[in-house]
Amino acid sequence: MAKGASLSGFPEWLPSQRVVEQRVIDTLRRVFELNGYIGIETRAVEQGASLLKKGETSKEIYLLSRLQDLGQEKDVPVENRLGLHFDLTVPLSRYVVENSGQLVFPFKRWQIQKVWRGERPQEGRFREFVQADVDVVGNGDLPDHYEVEVPLVMLSALEELRAFGLPKPTVHANNRKLSEGFYRGIGLTDIEGVLREIDKLDKVGADEVADLLVSECGADREQARACLDLAELTARNGDQLRERFEDLADRVGIDKGSDSYALAMEGLGTLAMIIDEADRIRPGAVIADLKIARGLDYYTGSVYETFLEGAESLGSVCSGGRYDNLASQGKKTYPGVGLSIGLSRLLSYLLAHGAQASRVSPASVMVAVWNEDDRPASNHIAQDLRARGIAADVAPTAAKIGKQIRYADHLGIPYVWFPAQEDGEEGDQVKNIITGDQEPADLLSWTPDSVYARQTVEFKA
Repeated sequence: MAKGASLSGFPEWLPSQRVVEQRVIDTLRRVFELNGYIGIETRAVEQGASLLKKGETSKEIYLLSRLQDLGQEKDVPVENRLGLHFDLTVPLSRYVVENSGQLVFPFKRWQIQKVWRGERPQEGRFREFVQADVDVVGNGDLPDHYEVEVPLVMLSALEELRAFGLPKPTVHANNRKLSEGFYRGIGLTDIEGVLREIDKLDKVGADEVADLLVSECGADREQARACLDLAELTARNGDQLRERFEDLADRVGIDKGSDSYALAMEGLGTLAMIIDEADRIRPGAVIADLKIARGLDYYTGSVYETFLEGAESLGSVCSGGRYDNLASQGKKTYPGVGLSIGLSRLLSYLLAHGAQASRVSPASVMVAVWNEDDRPASNHIAQDLRARGIAADVAPTAAKIGKQIRYADHLGIPYVWFPAQEDGEEGDQVKNIITGDQEPADLLSWTPDSVYARQTVEFKA
């Protein structure tokens, strides 16, 4: 492809960067499976009808067309066309319904896969990117203790990535029932609209959100101020949350005998349980933050955003929530709760802040070639090493030994194996090109030093 023909928002990592991405994926998968989550992969496309009803992200969907159908798309309703999935939750809901008879519930799944979203590319935001999700889906009901488990699993995964240079993560949680009860209690009715505007707080600021609440959601200035006061409320334990919310409810005059207040109290009770239970396992890692709204319409209860200490400008790197009505089949529903890491966004941060591969090549040893007639012998040595689980490569040409060593060095391969020569007195030799040490090597017993044995990711500030 000609230079300069790259597409904005569609990242292509260099080999060394891809190594970092793979190690991040390996780490996440290990933590997810350690907690009993089962891996799946879903198709890349969904029916437009499924994608278009899931909130504002519907405006960013990439629809598919066959080349021979170009210009005729208007003849097919958007609902009947295929589109690339913009997240992994909508595909999961369809997957669960279609396979419910073969799944064990609660169904705990992890999924790491590409998604596509037609938003404006900017630093850390892409149009094609990888997400890493964990969800728990129930059959008919889902105990609320999973609303504690899921964020703690994600925190465990993110904590593992601190070895790669990731700052300390904290989950900020809210509950939509609490927010909805409060908004109805002050006289607002466009609840989804209010949630969408509150979700823009960190992007556009309080003054603009207040204007939007008035112009788009039918709020007056006093109601808009009350919504912003709720959004400013944070707490680190259940008692603190209850006290601060009650004070605000009294201040804005919410009727404590109303259905709206009862709904708010239901959400508050769940949120207080989450932060208190999480605090017993991972103190201070989950806090109540009532400005968390989530722009997608399918969330019905708890909602979460995850921020990194000292990297607040990056925004949330992991988000999600509870959804009770996304997956259904007749009268049967499959409620769920899940969180999603924007893995590509996280990777771009790690790469920019010092995460790097210990070497480009996965091989820990390269077998030298004295001349092309000897290449079969070098290939045989490499095969014997691989049979013993030692990743090995063979020099591409029988160039001068210095050039072969430089080739290995450029790839980060730490060892070069020198086969015995027929006219030489010495047997096989192995050179550690990092330390400069060279020693005799037995093909049946030699192993690389554990420090150099495998490709790793290091953090260098």
